[in-house]
Amino acid sequence: MSTPKSEFLKTLTERGFIHQCTDLAALDERLSLGPVAAYIGFDATADSLHIGSLVQIMTLRWLQKCGHKPVVLIGGGTSQIGDPSFRDASRPLLDGELIARNAAGLRQVFSRYLTFGDGPTDAVTVDNADWLDPLRYLPFLRHFGTHFTINRMLSFDSVRQRLEREQPLTLLEFNYMVLQAFDFLELSRHHACVLQMGGSDQWGNIVNGIELARRIDQRQLFGLTTPLLTTSTGAKMGKTASGAVWLNAEKLSPYEFWQFWRNVEDDDVARFLRLFTELPLDEVHRLGQLAGQEINEAKQILAMEATRLAHGEEAARDAAETARRTFEAGEHAAGLPSIDLSRAELDSGVTVAQLLVQAGLSASKSEARRLVLNNGARLNGSLVQDADTPVTAGDLTKGALKLTVGKKRHVLVHVSD
Repeated sequence: MSTPKSEFLKTLTERGFIHQCTDLAALDERLSLGPVAAYIGFDATADSLHIGSLVQIMTLRWLQKCGHKPVVLIGGGTSQIGDPSFRDASRPLLDGELIARNAAGLRQVFSRYLTFGDGPTDAVTVDNADWLDPLRYLPFLRHFGTHFTINRMLSFDSVRQRLEREQPLTLLEFNYMVLQAFDFLELSRHHACVLQMGGSDQWGNIVNGIELARRIDQRQLFGLTTPLLTTSTGAKMGKTASGAVWLNAEKLSPYEFWQFWRNVEDDDVARFLRLFTELPLDEVHRLGQLAGQEINEAKQILAMEATRLAHGEEAARDAAETARRTFEAGEHAAGLPSIDLSRAELDSGVTVAQLLVQAGLSASKSEARRLVLNNGARLNGSLVQDADTPVTAGDLTKGALKLTVGKKRHVLVHVSD
């Protein structure tokens, strides 16, 4: 289609958020008529989201900024099953108490990206356990099961790939797509949702919901998916060698979050500025043209803007200042990731290799030794010559040690009695 009329679809198109849409022209027309309620579902499988979900979160944020109503669906019910889409094995089953704790952590993330309230474009949070838990199995099957054929369900990539690999798909998991379709029907009835959004791996589940609403309520609903993101090196967004890039500060410090964006590949900078910041596109274009050493300016702006959205202005400025002091002044700056070590542990004999593992800078002592052999580790700024060298009280500066791997990964080791 030509340039969308609605501000929301125009923004998503320009910034690279759209992968598929069930009827883009009709959705554009509907969005142009006034506020639309749209939702994305998030299962409570962990107590935080990581940046692999950030495209979805930013989609909801742009929806609200363009005058529409975001509905955040927490999958308190579907989390009891776990989405089998494109997974090789079943997810571990979670109990109700853990799901509730995880859901609280997810709500904390959304509170920073969306404005919640009772207004026409204020975001709301709903939990599908409210309507899935009370369902009676036989009446549900009689009323809704006739609208799903096994033939069609087996045709979806998320199911077909599991079966082609001869990996088991349980009856419990097979029900997931039916329950997600029922979510869309329920939200269209009670929250006036006309649009479900999600990653491209959710296309089949979204289409199921649209078809169910058309068959039962003769209601037109829409689906829109975003591309599944990888870095320019082909790595999946959301994880690094040292672990997941979480959005909650309790799981990953704002400094480490800032550093992730500061260290992205040059080829990813312009794309990430479009997706993960709200900078005007002409500024994104200017920054995307920088090369050589100048690209560092764009990376620092990306880090500041992404961290400001996730953790607030003050945390972003503190993270940038910590980075400046660490890299320019060489200080043991407050705000660096840190671990604690007792004086007894230090006195009993701990090696650099052991500390690198404890600090999460190496996965194993053998990996730590390889780092040292390749001149990749420093203690208090000095190159480590032998990974098995004991660390002593004489290495302490103001009661701490600073471990460094490469140029940008630092951890402070605080030693206390």
